[in-house]
Amino acid sequence: MGKPKGDALRSKARPSSSSLAASLLPSASAAAAVGFGGYVGSSRFETSISNEDSAPFLDLDSEVSQHLQRLPRKDPTTKIKALASLSELIKQKKGKELLPIIPQWTFEYKKLILDYNRDVRRATHDVMTNVVTGAGRDLAPHLKSIMGPWWFSQFDLASEVSQAAKSSLQAAFPSQDKRLHALNLCSTEIFAYLEENLKLTPQNLSDKALASDELEEMYQQMISSSLVALATLLDILLREPDKASSANVNSESKLASKARALAISAAEKLFSFHKCFLNFLKSGSPSIRSATYSLLSSFIKNVPEVFGEDNIRCLAPALLGVFRENNPTCHSSMWEAVLLFTRKYPQSWVYLNVHKSVLNHLWQFLRNGCYGSPRVSYPALILFLEVMPTQSVEADKFFVNFFKNLLAGRSICDSSSTDQLSLLRATTECFLWGLHNASKYCDGPNPIHDLQVDLIDKVLVKILWADFFELSKGSIPPIQRKSAETLGMGNSFSYLQELGRCIIEILSGINLLEQNLLSFFCKSVQESFLDMLQQGNLEIVSGSVRKMIDFLLLLERYSVLEGESWPLDQFTGPLLSKAFPWIKSSELVDGVKLLSVSVSVFGPRKIVPILIDDIETSTLLSVEKGRDMSPEKFIKVFQEIFIPWCMDVCDSSTAARQDLLLSLLDDECFTQQWDDVISYVSNQRHQGCNNLAAMKVLLEKARGEITKRGSGQELNQRVGSRPEHWHHKLIDSTAISLVRSSLGTTTSAAQFLCSVLGGSTEDSSISFVSRSSLVLIYRGILEKLLSFIKLSPLCSFNDICSSLIVEGIEFDSSSTVDEIVVAKFAAEVIDGSFFSLKALNQDATLLSTILSSILIIDLESRMTSLVDDTQYESKEKRKDRNLVCDFIHAVCSKMDNQFWRSIDYDVRKSSASILVQSLRSVVLLEDDLQPCELTLLCASRMTEVLEYLSLDQSDEENICALLVLESDVWPMWVSPSTSASINTHGMPVHLCELKKSKSERFVSFINNLIMKMGIHRFLVGHKDDGFASQAWFSVEILCTWEWPGSNVQTSFLPTLVSFCKSEPSSGGLLNSIFDILLNGALVHGEDETVSLGNMWIDFKNNIEDIVEPFLRALVSLLHTLFKEDLWREENAMGAFEMLTDKLYIGEETSTNCLRIIPFIMSTMISPLRTKIKSGVSGKDALLPLEVLLINWLEKSLSFPPLVLWQSGEDMQDWFQLVISCYPVSEKAEEAKELQRHMSNEERTLLLDLFRKQKQDPGASSVVTQLPAAQILLARLIVIAVSYCGNDFNEDDWDFVFSNLKRLIQSAVVVMEETSENVNDFINGVSSIEKENDTLEGLGHIVFISDASVNNAQNALSAFSLLIALVKHKSIEGEDNLKSLADETWDPVKDRILEGVLRLFFCTGLAEAIAASYSPEAASIVASFRVDHLQFWELVAQLVVDSSPRARDRAVRAVEFWGLSKGAINSLYAIMYSSNPIPSLQLAAYVVLSTEPISRLAIVADGNAPLNDESLNDQDSGDTGVTSKEKLRLRDEVSCMVEKLNHELLDTDLTAPERVQTFLAWSLLLSHVNSLPSLTQGRERLVQYIEKTANPLILDSLFQHIPLELYMAQSLKKKDGDIPTELSVVASAATHAIMTGSSLSTVESLWPIETGKMASLAGAIYGLMLRVLPAYVRGWFSEMRDRSASSLIEAFTRSWCSPSLIKNELSQIKKADFNDESFSVSISKAANEVVATYTKDETGMDLVIRLPVSYPLRPVDVNCTKSIGISEAKQRKWLMSMQLFVRNQNGALAEAIRIWKRNSDKEFEGVEDCPICYSVIHTVNHSLPRRACVTCKYRFHKACLDKWFLTSNKKLCPLCQSPC
Repeated sequence: MGKPKGDALRSKARPSSSSLAASLLPSASAAAAVGFGGYVGSSRFETSISNEDSAPFLDLDSEVSQHLQRLPRKDPTTKIKALASLSELIKQKKGKELLPIIPQWTFEYKKLILDYNRDVRRATHDVMTNVVTGAGRDLAPHLKSIMGPWWFSQFDLASEVSQAAKSSLQAAFPSQDKRLHALNLCSTEIFAYLEENLKLTPQNLSDKALASDELEEMYQQMISSSLVALATLLDILLREPDKASSANVNSESKLASKARALAISAAEKLFSFHKCFLNFLKSGSPSIRSATYSLLSSFIKNVPEVFGEDNIRCLAPALLGVFRENNPTCHSSMWEAVLLFTRKYPQSWVYLNVHKSVLNHLWQFLRNGCYGSPRVSYPALILFLEVMPTQSVEADKFFVNFFKNLLAGRSICDSSSTDQLSLLRATTECFLWGLHNASKYCDGPNPIHDLQVDLIDKVLVKILWADFFELSKGSIPPIQRKSAETLGMGNSFSYLQELGRCIIEILSGINLLEQNLLSFFCKSVQESFLDMLQQGNLEIVSGSVRKMIDFLLLLERYSVLEGESWPLDQFTGPLLSKAFPWIKSSELVDGVKLLSVSVSVFGPRKIVPILIDDIETSTLLSVEKGRDMSPEKFIKVFQEIFIPWCMDVCDSSTAARQDLLLSLLDDECFTQQWDDVISYVSNQRHQGCNNLAAMKVLLEKARGEITKRGSGQELNQRVGSRPEHWHHKLIDSTAISLVRSSLGTTTSAAQFLCSVLGGSTEDSSISFVSRSSLVLIYRGILEKLLSFIKLSPLCSFNDICSSLIVEGIEFDSSSTVDEIVVAKFAAEVIDGSFFSLKALNQDATLLSTILSSILIIDLESRMTSLVDDTQYESKEKRKDRNLVCDFIHAVCSKMDNQFWRSIDYDVRKSSASILVQSLRSVVLLEDDLQPCELTLLCASRMTEVLEYLSLDQSDEENICALLVLESDVWPMWVSPSTSASINTHGMPVHLCELKKSKSERFVSFINNLIMKMGIHRFLVGHKDDGFASQAWFSVEILCTWEWPGSNVQTSFLPTLVSFCKSEPSSGGLLNSIFDILLNGALVHGEDETVSLGNMWIDFKNNIEDIVEPFLRALVSLLHTLFKEDLWREENAMGAFEMLTDKLYIGEETSTNCLRIIPFIMSTMISPLRTKIKSGVSGKDALLPLEVLLINWLEKSLSFPPLVLWQSGEDMQDWFQLVISCYPVSEKAEEAKELQRHMSNEERTLLLDLFRKQKQDPGASSVVTQLPAAQILLARLIVIAVSYCGNDFNEDDWDFVFSNLKRLIQSAVVVMEETSENVNDFINGVSSIEKENDTLEGLGHIVFISDASVNNAQNALSAFSLLIALVKHKSIEGEDNLKSLADETWDPVKDRILEGVLRLFFCTGLAEAIAASYSPEAASIVASFRVDHLQFWELVAQLVVDSSPRARDRAVRAVEFWGLSKGAINSLYAIMYSSNPIPSLQLAAYVVLSTEPISRLAIVADGNAPLNDESLNDQDSGDTGVTSKEKLRLRDEVSCMVEKLNHELLDTDLTAPERVQTFLAWSLLLSHVNSLPSLTQGRERLVQYIEKTANPLILDSLFQHIPLELYMAQSLKKKDGDIPTELSVVASAATHAIMTGSSLSTVESLWPIETGKMASLAGAIYGLMLRVLPAYVRGWFSEMRDRSASSLIEAFTRSWCSPSLIKNELSQIKKADFNDESFSVSISKAANEVVATYTKDETGMDLVIRLPVSYPLRPVDVNCTKSIGISEAKQRKWLMSMQLFVRNQNGALAEAIRIWKRNSDKEFEGVEDCPICYSVIHTVNHSLPRRACVTCKYRFHKACLDKWFLTSNKKLCPLCQSPC
């Protein structure tokens, strides 16, 4: 009750009989069960029982009174809340405070426990618990009035309600005695209450109007609970007390006796009144019927006197015919009632027709599997047989029908193995009961025997046995079973086992009862089985034999182990004796298996005599029955009969016969028998090599036999349970001869060896040869593997093989046998016996060599993809060799951690050593393979194997040390023994290059190992000698610098730094590395010929340009150490002192040191100055560094000006040294810090050095100056400006600017000449010229060998730094560069930037012109930029910083130039370049997207200008589409916007096509957004895009946006909670919506990555939503993929719409509509806009509501108020507003403004278009100007054109006249 409508079944927690209540009684008293036990039930309040009336709420707490008054309300929620509050209030009150509450509460309690809602009833008992807990003894006056309902509530159908009721009763009466006393005391009231309940009907149950189904459910609850409450009460009150505890209840005897008398009286009254409760027994409610069964059981046990003859006659049909009961919840109480009634009143059976009233229903009950109660009903069947009168049935028919119907119920029980087990146990018990109690049904021995035989024949044989064998012929039709599809295989197999067990238990029981009965069964089964063998259908025969095998196995499990003899003597023996001739003559596999199983079950010495009993031969003597055959006779029979029969014939039953042969091996005769078998098989010469196959199969069978014999209690004590028991000299000799013979490399030979060696799986490593033979066999296998390795096409493998031969075996390499065949044979043997290799652990050399050989061949398999066909003799040879390698690779997959742990440690260590040497040889010797892939493969393989080998740390470090041992080609730069640099000057160039290549490849291998294993493996192992002993290793890698796949800066240095940070004692290592590198740099200093023309002397930022390896490594190391704070000022000072000591050799200066010291000083100068400044004690004190710097400045001043420098002088080195000591930074703080560290004397000398460069009276022209001098001058200028700029005068600044302009202008001239040459060349190319010649000529043109580009690069760097310094000055407001006036700087800067822009446009022009010829030509031009990457990056940086004025002048200059392509073409050429440079692409995008270039970047030349005339100012004509001159986009944009095809969707997510398309759209959308709203230009462009743009762009955008991540969490999280990858995209979209630009996303686009492209896609999508909302909505509405559209909408709703709606509402709020008649108000909370339009005495309010997924869903427009406007006009205005806001590609404020203008026009008298009913067109905003000459109505041109198109005729829509 309170559940969904329907039958309220009795809860499983409620007892169904009084026996359960009795089980709850304590040992001391039968009454102790009162109030607990988990009963559930119901009750009803009746006013006649209560002693108090409904009292008014007097003297009650007001709050309590309030809640009590709410309890009678109908709403269950109100009641529950009131009860909860009341419970809390009562909990706070104690004792006397509760007295006023109790009367009213008891009144409400009696009504509430009847409530339909179970939650109300549960809450009622919760309150009751608090009331009785607080009131205590004060509850006594009210106990009798509530005890009836309270007891009734213990049995509520809802378990939670009954538990709450039980808790409340236990709270009131904690002890069992108190609960019993309360029941005795209130028994009268309880019986009265229950009696009244049982009189109720559904009609008088409630005085309230309730639904009929609710009333019926309440009635069922009421009656069933009352019946159970009554039954339980009778069980408790009428049960006899325990005599042992009678002394404890004397004080209660009077009250208990009174209660017992009352109970009997009440019971008799009720039994009589309700006429034996028959009406309840026939109820349609299962809960009522179940309760009635329980009540009748209680009456039979406790009040038997009520059952008179008439009552018995009345109840007999009802109780004995209860097998019609089909509800399983009733069966427990039903069986209890039936069994009690039959046992108590056996005469009741005479009052009914047994067959009709009982048996028919019983058969139906059994056939239906007891209607779902097998676990209750099946155990009760034998009890039913015991109590059922025997004279009521015919025994033979009864039992046959009984078992037939019982077993038919199996089809219902198939789904549960427990139910099937219950069924079969009942079958066994009932069958054996029938045999034992046959005398009850028959008189005399013969009838008894006949009944027993009849049972065996008709039930055991024809039902149970037939069911086991699934036979139907000659027996009762088989039991109906479920189809194979519905019957689970596991359940079917379990049932078969249990059925077999059932049969065996029955047979055992029959054997104990009478053996003659058993012989009848055995004879019947044997005859049917032998008859079956004679049938021709082998499938039926085979199935029956398999079932017999199953039965024998069950016999072994359940009978033989218990020592019974009948299975062999009476069942199996006679059957096999007659069946053996047929089995021997047939080829039936299952027949042989039957013999094998029989032998394994009963033993060979017992079965063999039975089998040969009918064989007549002079050599075989008969055996006395029941005794084992003697060993001699047994062996003779085995030799002469079974070995030939099992081994001679090779057919389908061979394997089964071999199983039989092995099962016949007797423990006592085992050795002789096995010798006979092996000898017989070995002597089968006439079968050729087939004896190997037979031997292989036999050995595999023997392996299984060993396992079987080794299992059990005796384990290895039994003969044949250990492998050595099976060893045989013939097996050893055969195996050794096969592995040594060159002719024995066949598959059958390999399979034989595998069966001999074992080990095909980890659990089958049983070998049939001795250890010495095992070693010889594996030596032969190793020889074959080595021959395969030696003939590898890889040269390194020959070297590896030589080392393996020395390590492991004497190898004859002169053999002419095909190595592929031999290796395949060896591989097959290794694969089939892999786990037997563990047996060689004691021979470490052999095993390690075999394992290493396998690993080496596996390595070749992994390297196959790196080797081309030219290294093989033929493709067939390669294919054959690869097959072997792949086979070994599969073998290697078995070498997991578990396998290696089973190998001896010394073997593992030796294998690791061999592997390391092998990998070293491969890396150093294989020059023709791809180095990156090779080194990564070798490193990965070494890491994997070392992980498997699990060596100790010390051994692993020794292995790593072995790897880096010195060889002819490694190391390249430094000697490990002396740590001195290696001199390679005398080595021929080609040998030096070869050694360098090998060394780089080896370093790549080492670096990959370091990345995978950690650098500590190569360094920590030598702690005893200090880390310094391994410094050479780090130096070697640092000097190598670059290697295949990586380099020092990105890989090794970060790893070394990380190690040094984690290792406190690494300081010595770093010092040693520094010493070695410095000494090497000094030795090789003369090799570092610095080409100043190719580099900017910012040494620490261009380390890779340093040529000399030691110097480059040293500078890189120092830069990293100081950057990572591994070295500080103290280290810098120590290094500086070492350098200065080496710079001066006595009075002379070391040339080599002078050449390298600038590079080092550029890195150390900052920490050196910090150290010196911190140690200054006096203001004017000069410290050693300052003294040296002053000396170096004075030395530089002693040289002539740079413009007078001639090549060959050493002044370059000194200038470089000075320049390196004065670093320049673009960051303001760093610049200030550097200047603070400079002394006044230094500043003066530096300024003098700068000014000296202006003194050039004898200088030649600029053209003749050396490039190095110009570079040094440019750098000196920057330093002077940075450090001495405040001291500059006007001449100084003029000198600076003139030099920068001169150097940059020289590059401009060169680039312009190049562009002109490319233009002339491409224009002059004729169609007949070959493309290759054209491309070659173009390559010569764009190749610039002039030094002007390099000079300009340094000038650009200087200018860039100067811009940064000036910017700091303007931002910080400090005195830096105060001598440079803005009026001087600004025009100079613009002039220089104009030159830079011309450089930028020139390179783009050259590429654009070349692209007009072919993409290859454009690629050649673009490749020139890659060769001068730093130069063009500087250009790009300055272009981005250029002013609009400089850009405009540069564009005008380019256009005036008059080449075939213009400035805009050049920008697109750079942005779409095939060899892109990210910084240039970004610069091109910035220029194209900003003024003044953006207005020229989108629309093609020659188009009508996109003027800014407002649409409000032009009503005289149409716009956009009516223009005579149609709009056309530039080709660079058009191809990305209009001409997209579906191939774009198939490209990679970072493909150039996608990047270019996204950039074009980003430009287009940004440009549209920049145009003023409601202007002709913007409207024309938007309309053009909407008509021509391919919406495929939106599909491609969402290929980048990872909506699948959103899908994964959409069910768990709300829209806003999205993954990080999607959040980045969403942020980009939101930013684009708010700013109207995607520039910030484009700026971070390069280098191109998937995530960055996704961000750009999000930004473009956001821009589209802002600029083209109607266009996006049109695309969205046409989507057919609902899943994708829902995800897109959810993404938009969460991350785009809120920002867009906020932006729209903000624009509407800011809009000035300039009219008193029109007003707009917004509601941000509701996303609504209310537009109020009033004119004269008319007015209208339109509410524009933006959907949450705006703009994907259309805006909703409603009219909320209208005054003086007709309904037709109201609809028209409403529709026009909808059209305006839904078709608007732009802000909604614009649509509202246009709608307002449209309404104004109507009031002005302008007629609307009869087609669209609007004055202003909703899309192009034109007025109706096309008039019909007949009817004079005017139409919009767009509307009229659409009318003509759809109607297919040019007639006026109104008058139908021609137009």
